[in-house]
Amino acid sequence: MAGLIPQDFINDLIARADVVEVIGKRIQLKKAGREFKACCPFHDEKTPSFTVSPGKGFYHCFGCGAHGTAIGFLMEYEHMSFVEAIESLAGLMGVDVPRDESDRPARRYDELFSLLSSIEQHWQNGLRDHSEAVDYLKKRGIDGATAKRFGIGYAPDSWSDVLDKFGKTPEAAERLLATGLVIRKDNGKHYDRFRDRIMFPIRDARGRTIGFGGRALGDGEPKYLNSPETVLFHKGRELYGLYEARQALRQIDRLAVVEGYMDVVGLARHGIDFSVATLGTATTPDHLNSLFRLTDSVIFSFDGDRAGRAAAWRALENALPQVREGRQIRFVFLPEGHDPDSFVNALGSDAFLKALDNGVALSDFLIGELAGQVDMTTVDGKARLAELAKPLVRKIPQGVYRELLVDSLADTVGLPATRLEKMLGQPADTGNQYSGQTRRSARRRGTLKAGRPSVVRRAITLLLNHPMAGDKLDIEKLADVSRPGVDLLRDLIETVQKEPNITTAGLLERWRHDDKGRHLGKLAANEVPHEEDFDPAAELEACLDQLALAGRRERIDFLIEKQRLSSLSDDEKSELRQLH
Repeated sequence: MAGLIPQDFINDLIARADVVEVIGKRIQLKKAGREFKACCPFHDEKTPSFTVSPGKGFYHCFGCGAHGTAIGFLMEYEHMSFVEAIESLAGLMGVDVPRDESDRPARRYDELFSLLSSIEQHWQNGLRDHSEAVDYLKKRGIDGATAKRFGIGYAPDSWSDVLDKFGKTPEAAERLLATGLVIRKDNGKHYDRFRDRIMFPIRDARGRTIGFGGRALGDGEPKYLNSPETVLFHKGRELYGLYEARQALRQIDRLAVVEGYMDVVGLARHGIDFSVATLGTATTPDHLNSLFRLTDSVIFSFDGDRAGRAAAWRALENALPQVREGRQIRFVFLPEGHDPDSFVNALGSDAFLKALDNGVALSDFLIGELAGQVDMTTVDGKARLAELAKPLVRKIPQGVYRELLVDSLADTVGLPATRLEKMLGQPADTGNQYSGQTRRSARRRGTLKAGRPSVVRRAITLLLNHPMAGDKLDIEKLADVSRPGVDLLRDLIETVQKEPNITTAGLLERWRHDDKGRHLGKLAANEVPHEEDFDPAAELEACLDQLALAGRRERIDFLIEKQRLSSLSDDEKSELRQLH
């Protein structure tokens, strides 16, 4: 059925859904106070850290960070699409899903997914009829079963094969343009993007084709070509082969990140089903979030040449904020002239698995790379090493892992660990957590200092736990505040004021795909400590007052500094007097 599902219906469905019933039908839950607990179905654990809150209407795993509403659980656990999850939940509750026929975005996305699926099948059929493409795959060690599993096909050497078959009308051509499979010329006409290439469908977490990668069959350039960014495909978020790995493995103990889709397919041909590839981009924080939701062990396997080591270093820099005890990140550098595909074809799967087991730990790679940039036989060189390490170490969250890394670094430069720790400084505040020292000092003060990000986080946490408490807040108090997270806080307040009946689960669902709101589940899982006469509305108002005060102080400091360096206008002088 076409049409967009009204947001009011989604809000009401989430509010009425019994998240315990939905999840309890699929995994065994055990009552624990006001909540329910279980071993997380999304990662391997022996001690339950998966919590379901019937009052808030959502689940959260304190181990892997997975969280969401009843809809989100159905999408993750049952591999449903968003619409399928809503229809399943509505069916469970005995209600029909209404559709707003006046809105076309949902219908258009469905049309694009269907179009990509049809083109994928078209190219698979074309592969069977092209002996040269089949011979190429056989030479690369790819058999028919592996090609079928990954949906590999062939795009013929034609400027209009896809266009002629799937773009016969102006509307159809526009749909092809939206998927990135055709390119518009200056004269308004179109031509096929992929020509004479082995085609690899790129699938999202639910198995839907969202784009393609093409490997030139001859000497065409570029050798590898991916779909461009589209409404469906974002290369900084997707990992090639992740869907296939989840389908092949019930339990993912580790994931190997390689550089190309031929590497993923080649490794799978040899029974190594736990590899994924980035899609023409460096490993991003979104990639790492996806990886660590499935496993605690990630291994980057790159070529041993300069480009491979540079790619590994970029991956290391992005991985540092994700490093903590319990997680393992290693790097494997294959012999020169080999990539994972050629290596496993030449030496077999056992040799590749052994290489993974012998990979370099992140800490050793970090220190080794930096040490290679300085003269370690001199005091100046060792001091330079510590200086180079400083911004990197500060990215790592406070904890056992960071302390052990500092110990290793201290041994390398010949300093006591306590002294080096003081030189390196505290971890950079990412907006998600504080160091133990900061938290302890905050508790000693009794209240959090006005304007620091912690006030914003407390306000957001209060609002998530008590949405109705935001109904009367004066949002104008945040007008001149530019602290991290204030935009999200403002959006949340506006939402609860426009929709006074929205629940915690409803807020989480609304921000499911929003980059700003990806940490809301963790905040919502935190119980807000309070006294017996706790008033969440008053607490929220106090947070806004503190932020407004901090904003005024910042403005005063700015005007005073400007006055010292130059001069103020009459309006600015008047403003400064009023602010004082």
